[in-house]
Amino acid sequence: MAVEQQARRAAGAARRRSRRDEILEIAVGLFAARGYHGVSMDDIGAAAGVTGPALYHHFAGKEAMLVAALIPVSEGLLAGGRERAAGHPGDPRAALESLVDFHVDFALANPAVIALHLHELDRLPEEPRRRIRQLQRMYVEEWVAVLTVLHPDLSDGAARVLAHAAFGLMNSTPFLGGEVDRRRRAALLRGAALAALLAPTDPT
Repeated sequence: MAVEQQARRAAGAARRRSRRDEILEIAVGLFAARGYHGVSMDDIGAAAGVTGPALYHHFAGKEAMLVAALIPVSEGLLAGGRERAAGHPGDPRAALESLVDFHVDFALANPAVIALHLHELDRLPEEPRRRIRQLQRMYVEEWVAVLTVLHPDLSDGAARVLAHAAFGLMNSTPFLGGEVDRRRRAALLRGAALAALLAPTDPT
């Protein structure tokens, strides 16, 4: 599977990153490929070239790895979304285009993390899960604020429906094959998302 190949590539990546970051990337790839319960600490250690017990020098366990993978990503999405939305005052279309570009780039660069968000978030304890949900809602509201200016007839609730629909489209990357190169995939995803979000809305 593509995500499992990513995990293998991560194991041989350059040493510029910290060992902890390397291990986390490997774990994310394996979780996405096999499912959280299908991966043991020994599996992660084998892919990272260390013994399973040695992993505990970096993480308390698999659950800690999942938290370490998902919370920073959610924080980064919110920070990036805020920056993009604020970067075009008075021009909601440009702000929306910038948000779409940002999210498409994120989705194409992080298919394994997206797969974790879709399938493994409920594995987390209540507190980190609540924090991630909160960050996600705040990110959505950045889109809602732009969409309701762009479409004055659109309610906040309807704007959330559109935003989530666009996320579903852009987040389809973990399920895409490699027969279309990255640049073309980005252009297709961007065009499809903007077509959906810029289409006239029916106030009824």
